[in-house]
Amino acid sequence: MTAVRRPNVILILADDMGFADLGHMGSEIKTPNIDAMAKQGAVLTSMYNCARCCPTRASLLTGLYPHKACIGHMGANLGTAAYQGFLREDTATIAERLRANGYRTLMAGKWHVGGALWAKRIHTWRSGDPDRPTPLQRGFDRFYGILDGVTHFFSPHAIFEDEHRIDVSPTDYYFTDAITDKAIHMIEESVSLAQPFFLYLAHAAPHWPMHAHEQDIARYEDVYSKGWDAIRTARHEEMRSRGVLQHRWDISPRDPDAPAWTDAAHRDWEASRMAVYAAMVDRMDQSIGRVVKALKR
Repeated sequence: MTAVRRPNVILILADDMGFADLGHMGSEIKTPNIDAMAKQGAVLTSMYNCARCCPTRASLLTGLYPHKACIGHMGANLGTAAYQGFLREDTATIAERLRANGYRTLMAGKWHVGGALWAKRIHTWRSGDPDRPTPLQRGFDRFYGILDGVTHFFSPHAIFEDEHRIDVSPTDYYFTDAITDKAIHMIEESVSLAQPFFLYLAHAAPHWPMHAHEQDIARYEDVYSKGWDAIRTARHEEMRSRGVLQHRWDISPRDPDAPAWTDAAHRDWEASRMAVYAAMVDRMDQSIGRVVKALKR
């Protein structure tokens, strides 16, 4: 009998990004690498998340609703099992199941399913304790990234490699680039071992803080001066013309907490903030392109 070749699997997650931020969906943000995958693969017409980063990650890793995975809110333990803030011990993660079936399991990026870890109180962290599980304790062979939910992209407060906190360059570091470099290295290691791999590439971008490379921001310098009303209308019309919406629904009302663009204070600052957000998405797409290039190589 001929052995069946097991496919390598890569799961990429963006953080707090709207589906309409992708070029394929009609956005003005440049995402050619993600767009290419969408054109060559399948785009789902019905997709759900859990509204916040850690409940969504818990569901993605376990296949359970977030309350069943015990992260019904955020990382803090609120006193009941559904809200304990870390992954329950009596369920399997996708990494645990795949590793048991011969896969090398890799993770680069943001964990955020291991209890409450406050950035300003790193000295109190008990990572590795039963209520602070790390990626290596939940099925991953390799890990590079952050254990908590947010970081400074240029100067992170706590980067971990496997189980150890490490120092990073204070002059030429950017988190999106760094996790991509590590992901590619992990892939290369797996190829050299001739072992099928599962890679969970868990981006922090474009979650706040709003940090991006200057050259990426420059690409969107004047794009958002027209304001959010014009941008969201243009995106909606583009989605309708492309037929990417399941139904031809009318555009939703503006959020009542957001003023009309003509009434917004500090419009220059607001436009620059949107440009930085776009630059973060753009850079993430560039990084995904580097991973795809490495796979082809």
